[in-house]
Amino acid sequence: MLKTKENFVLRSVAGQSVVVAVAQASVDFNGMLTLNESGAILWRVLEKGCEKKDLVDALLAEYEVDEATAAQSVEKFLETLQTAGCVETE
Repeated sequence: MLKTKENFVLRSVAGQSVVVAVAQASVDFNGMLTLNESGAILWRVLEKGCEKKDLVDALLAEYEVDEATAAQSVEKFLETLQTAGCVETE
């Protein structure tokens, strides 16, 4: 199962969706990640805990894309989050 790490939160700043670190996480993570609309949708699903398939399904429900395109977008999104240290596997 995939899930956002504790102490990383999604906020709206000047109309933009951003992920910021709070509490102890802010010591190691300086900055923020700006998410587009689909990234914000995926983040909200990740906050609850999910499988990759759930993320793909969320994109398919929101956008008129094929499953391969949605899966590729999810992979790229997860790579970005893993590089930033914002997501964990349970």
